[in-house]
Amino acid sequence: MSTTQQVALITGSSQGLGLEVARLYAKRGLRLILTARGAKRLQRTANELRAETEVLDLAGDVADFAHAEQLVETGLEQFGRIDVLINNASELGPSPMPELERLPVEAFEDVLRVNVVAPLKLAQLVLPGMRARGSGLIVNITSDAGVQAYPTWGGYGASKAALEHLSRVLAAELEASGVRVFVLDPGDMDTAMHRAAEPGADLSHLPGPEVVAPALVELLDEPRAFGRFEAQRLPAGVRE
Repeated sequence: MSTTQQVALITGSSQGLGLEVARLYAKRGLRLILTARGAKRLQRTANELRAETEVLDLAGDVADFAHAEQLVETGLEQFGRIDVLINNASELGPSPMPELERLPVEAFEDVLRVNVVAPLKLAQLVLPGMRARGSGLIVNITSDAGVQAYPTWGGYGASKAALEHLSRVLAAELEASGVRVFVLDPGDMDTAMHRAAEPGADLSHLPGPEVVAPALVELLDEPRAFGRFEAQRLPAGVRE
């Protein structure tokens, strides 16, 4: 299907990687459903991208099931379909990040709700339509903290490890359905979240999210049904 007919739902789309992906998808002609917690910033993003494509913006917390349901329901009412789900929104937890023995359990629960439960809930909401059409793309944004043991990154890293395994199982369950499930590790970037993770650190040497975002455009055409990709190792197309 031409991307000008496709609809992409992107979470955490008012800044950072989500914003840059939304910009590239808009240029490619995808219609967009955008959500983020900051209503004013999201509105500015939507107004910018309406010069390129149709946009539905709805501010809220993806960990709120009522918001997730409203987001998908409203998107389907306006566009009639959702072809692409980019689970980009993430919760870091306390800043600066504590070691696991001092990580408040309540804060860890919040991280899991945003980084694991919310992506699953949104996938459950969009999958019936994708299955019915025999096509769809779900991309879950992960981190190398989900596979490497970095001190103080335990809560966030554990959530990303869970998201990766959830993605592998989902892909196995969707085999031959036409729905593709990918995990994308964007690598270290100079973003607000990374600055919150390492307060005071100079991150100016790191690439911005605009360097990583093209990898999510490549995934629109990636034929495989599942894969874990590291975005900053894919300058000339998606490959392992």
